Amino acid sequence: MTEPGSLARQQFVAQLVVVSAMALTVAAVAGVVGPPAAERHMRLAGHGGQPDVLEHAEQAFRSGLLTALGAGIAIALVGAVLANVWLIRRLGATVVLLRRGAERVAAGDYSSPITLADDAHELRTVANSLNLLAAQVGATEATRRRMLTDLSHEMRTPIATLSATLEAVEDGVVEPTPEILDALRQQCNRLHRLADDMRAVSAFEEGRLPITPTRVGIDNVLRAAVDAAKARYEASGVALELAAVPDAWVKVDGERIGQVLDNVLRNALQHGASAVRVAAGVADGWVRVDVIDDGRGISDEQLPHIFERFYCGDAHRRRDEGASTGVGLTISRAIAEAHGGRLDAASEGVGRGATVTLRLPEAS
Repeated sequence: MTEPGSLARQQFVAQLVVVSAMALTVAAVAGVVGPPAAERHMRLAGHGGQPDVLEHAEQAFRSGLLTALGAGIAIALVGAVLANVWLIRRLGATVVLLRRGAERVAAGDYSSPITLADDAHELRTVANSLNLLAAQVGATEATRRRMLTDLSHEMRTPIATLSATLEAVEDGVVEPTPEILDALRQQCNRLHRLADDMRAVSAFEEGRLPITPTRVGIDNVLRAAVDAAKARYEASGVALELAAVPDAWVKVDGERIGQVLDNVLRNALQHGASAVRVAAGVADGWVRVDVIDDGRGISDEQLPHIFERFYCGDAHRRRDEGASTGVGLTISRAIAEAHGGRLDAASEGVGRGATVTLRLPEAS
């Protein structure tokens, strides 16, 4: 029926022991308490002076009691055995389903959920937990595979540049001039940024984003971001303006939100803007920050994809030393969502600029 040492067999034996103990207890108590009680009732009925009658009545009582108890206990034991067999088979089938589901997950199949519609609530809870675990493992594995594919693609260019330049230096074709060394350093820096960004986007997509929110004025957040970007904008000859900021508070990780604004401002600078304006407003419990540029804009075809990893719809964007690795906006949206907010983009079309909007819950 079941394997030796299985939970079902242990439960079956335990139930038999309990029912047997109860039957023996009932029989012993009835044998000790029943006859004296019957004799007392016979004496109360006026048969105390008739020993033969008392003895016959006691024998009849014992016989009837043993017969009744024997029949009742036998029926109870049969019923207990049948109930236990049914319960054990059902439990065993459920455990088999759970085991097979866990084996499928271990084998890499994360798309076969376990369904236990008619089983006990506790067992359904276990099945749901296994399904949730499988979904999380599957999402993590899918993220890992996508990241490996994307990473290998993005690393190809800087590695090829490094290899070709080093080979040319070794062959004496080019001299290791400061310009050549600077080019090598830029490619190494790009690989370093790529590794950092991939680690960050992996943590964000898997829900492992560490944030430490504090209550801070949105004015302080925006001024810090604009001040950090001002030198880079001045070097590129691009105007950067911060409009009047409302007196509003948000509960955020200032460093993370600063990272979002830095990525958005870098993105505007790389896409041909001659002027960028940062504005903020408050409405319906939300603080809204708009980064508005007059750059090359975004086409309707490109707009749904700009927050995807490594998406590059604009082949003419600036590729200076501080250029993005292609995951900046992906990380920025994940940070915004981790704060309960949103990061969206809008554009009226190519050549008409773009607006990136960050929404954060207002802190009361």
